[in-house]
Amino acid sequence: MAWDKRSILHCDLNSFFASVELLSHPELRELPVAVCGDPESRKGIILAKNESAKRFGVRTAETIWQAREKCPDLILLPPHRHLYRDFSRLVNHIYGQYTDLVEPFGIDESWLDITGSKHLFGGDAAAIADEIRGRVKRELGLTLSVGVSFNKVFAKLGSDYKKPDATTVISPDNWRDIVWPLPVGDLLFAGPAAQRVLAQYGIKTIGQLAQTDRALSERLLGKLGGQLWSYANGLDASPVRPQDQQEQVKSVGNSFTFPENLTTRAQVRHGMALLCDSVATRLRQQGLYCGAVAVGIRDPAFKNISRQKHLRHSTHLMRELLEASMELVDKVWRPPSPIRLLSVTALALTEEWETYEQESLFAPQQHREDAKREQLERAIDAIRRKYGDGAIAYGDAGGGTAHHLAEDEEEG
Repeated sequence: MAWDKRSILHCDLNSFFASVELLSHPELRELPVAVCGDPESRKGIILAKNESAKRFGVRTAETIWQAREKCPDLILLPPHRHLYRDFSRLVNHIYGQYTDLVEPFGIDESWLDITGSKHLFGGDAAAIADEIRGRVKRELGLTLSVGVSFNKVFAKLGSDYKKPDATTVISPDNWRDIVWPLPVGDLLFAGPAAQRVLAQYGIKTIGQLAQTDRALSERLLGKLGGQLWSYANGLDASPVRPQDQQEQVKSVGNSFTFPENLTTRAQVRHGMALLCDSVATRLRQQGLYCGAVAVGIRDPAFKNISRQKHLRHSTHLMRELLEASMELVDKVWRPPSPIRLLSVTALALTEEWETYEQESLFAPQQHREDAKREQLERAIDAIRRKYGDGAIAYGDAGGGTAHHLAEDEEEG
């Protein structure tokens, strides 16, 4: 069947964390409520908020004190992550009764491809979306917003289009009317950095991106530019992949466009530390090691330089990625030449530690050092899982964490 004849749903649980917490506190349902990491700390951040809190302008990821300036009567609840995982499984179990093609996208979102199964449920994709919304509300007490479209990107735009508890259809007949007026940042993977670059050329809506030259998009944003141009024109044929059929990860990377140009080695090392921390953390989360690393540098004139190297042995440790990355940077860059963007990508991924050189007489000492680093970095992972990503950082990171870089594109 042609990819543009598909029926794809994107189901997004509304205010998921807050909605789950309110199941235990029904008396708070009409009051402004937020879930936060540490209610006693002014430095804690908002993890989720209900519709009442949204009306006061409370935003996810802002600090508690900022949220309370907007809403002094904001009620704060601690998170219960095990409950979120349990409800996510229950919701996806309902989805699985309509199709075997269910692809989770985070804990509270999933794509469903009902192209081959919708005839079993009446044949109307929008009606099936409404039926699923009704079941989730009746059986679990949660609400969904569902986008219905012929590709994954537009289905996700549909679920974001009207909230809460709504179904939006973006069809081959109406997609230009709905999609093109939307901000370009609504597109999947169009982060703040990409938005800033496109805005410099007057590209602020999806329609403006769709009608520009693809070559310009690629020149401005590289591979991502071509991908976003295709999305803006409805050219997304990516399949919905069940959890057990996910594509093998070939690389794990992160990039960041800095608010001000970097001109000193200390600034560059700090930026690289943040990126390497992010990449190493994701490698460990996925049980992977990398045997090579690549770095990218972009100057204010959008000139790109990239280099890569193989490592003496595979790793998923931040310190080793940082030293290898800085070695590459030092070969191609001299201060004070300004740097606008940095990227780090882990390549040659494996599931086991491997060595690529004959070990020296000093190998036992090196193994002990690596074991200490492994223990340290896994301890940091555990602290972040318990207390949040901002709870602890490496000295090179200067008090921030690489997770603050999530606004820029990530590969993997």
